[in-house]
Amino acid sequence: MRFARTSLALAAGLAISLLPATPAAADPGPPPSSMASMGDSITRGFNASGWYSDAPSRSFSTGTDSVVASHYSRILAKNPAISGKNYNDGRSGAKASDMAGQANTAVGQGVQYVTILIGANDACTSSEGSMTSVATFRSQIDAALSTLKNGLPNAKVAVISIPDIKRLWFVGKGSSSARSAWSLFGICQSMLANPTSTAQADEDRRNRVRQRVVDFNAQLAQACAAYGSNCDFDDNAVFNYPFALSQVSSWDYFHPNRTGQGVLASVSYAAGFNW
Repeated sequence: MRFARTSLALAAGLAISLLPATPAAADPGPPPSSMASMGDSITRGFNASGWYSDAPSRSFSTGTDSVVASHYSRILAKNPAISGKNYNDGRSGAKASDMAGQANTAVGQGVQYVTILIGANDACTSSEGSMTSVATFRSQIDAALSTLKNGLPNAKVAVISIPDIKRLWFVGKGSSSARSAWSLFGICQSMLANPTSTAQADEDRRNRVRQRVVDFNAQLAQACAAYGSNCDFDDNAVFNYPFALSQVSSWDYFHPNRTGQGVLASVSYAAGFNW
């Protein structure tokens, strides 16, 4: 009986030791008194309001729109000192190569909190062959994070996963309006070209582009982990969110609309420091 109990204990201990280690959650500390957002057109709230224009007030990160309930709005409810100190440093059309410059801007603003959502334009290109390589993407992210760490050593940094662009194809391919917009404006042709085709070549292309996004997100996670406890990756919460076509702008069927920005704010905030 004693031998059996000892064996069971040893087996249980071994089983526990073989489980993958769960990284410790980043310590959020007190709510910040200033923040900046880095990213592309999603961060700028592009097409969340008018025709082909930025709507930073509807940004999931630094926006002020009450329906969106951005990171900034949620923090403001906890810490009024952040009022008016919400800087949107994103730029529509930006890629990972632009993040070092945006990081320099955030450093100049002396903020205590930074959100980064980047990579959609590195995968959503005119063709599969023009996507950013994984190695290049990582080096550009590392450069930006290094700038933030050196310039804002105490700031909290939330790195947000790139949405699943194949999900966009899936929910939109049955809509003639979406297909027309994708074709007319040449949107994300690496993924969205020939949207109704079931040819193996097109299926394989879509899967390869999706895999590039998966690989980008893996690099974001690793880069954030290397940064240290002040950086929090969302553990692919945004990538895994099953967004609907109703949450996408009817101007281009690509960018989040007002509702979509709100969902993005809710999902990314809860998966981050969550003050």
